Amino acid sequence: MLGLLQGFAAGLMLSISFLDLAHNAINSIGFLKANLWFFGGVIFFAIIANFIPEPSLAPSSDVKSKKKGGDEGGKDTLKKHRRQVLYSGIVTAIGISLHNFPEGMAVFLGSMKGLRVGVNLALAIALHNIPEGVAVALPVYFATQSKWQAFKLATLSGFAEPLGVIIVAYLFPSSLNPEILEGLLGAVGGVMAFLTLHEMLPLAFDYAGQKQAIKAVFLGMAFMSASLYFLEISLPAEMSL
Repeated sequence: MLGLLQGFAAGLMLSISFLDLAHNAINSIGFLKANLWFFGGVIFFAIIANFIPEPSLAPSSDVKSKKKGGDEGGKDTLKKHRRQVLYSGIVTAIGISLHNFPEGMAVFLGSMKGLRVGVNLALAIALHNIPEGVAVALPVYFATQSKWQAFKLATLSGFAEPLGVIIVAYLFPSSLNPEILEGLLGAVGGVMAFLTLHEMLPLAFDYAGQKQAIKAVFLGMAFMSASLYFLEISLPAEMSL
């Protein structure tokens, strides 16, 4: 079950990365610049991930041999699996937090147009954020067996949206270069693509097998694409995420 859920979460992340952030960056600043920002994000996060302690996941054959050797080997393997899942959840929370910044900005700008637009947009984004919160909470709950820890990390990742409001309202009042903003969001797409392919997919393959995990990935992509569509049609014509 964990593998299927991880595959589903990977599909959510890939859809956000390629069909939302990278797509908008290409339309806004052009193919070349958007790709430079995107792969800049990939390289940046690859360097960071290289310095983050990451427990390696033991192959299934090694796991079986350890279990035959005694309960201690099996417990050590379970601990490694849980640390790997926890790492995946934390990195997912970081990626989701980065993605949430422009959504907070959009709510702020929409509210400036009127209360009705702001409230509708906030509700649409709240519904859109449900699968993102699930993608953060599930691996953390599996790794820690704590509902509070899962809830806390998922909630903290959501705080990026009000932080985005604060940044727009106070730090960049009408002076934020749209080209730089779109480029940064393209880089965020690269970060999310890297963490999905580097962390979440291998974990999904390990727990659910390639065929089942791939099905879950495409289901997650379809779910997030539908969410993005309903979010888009709720926006005013002159606004976009």
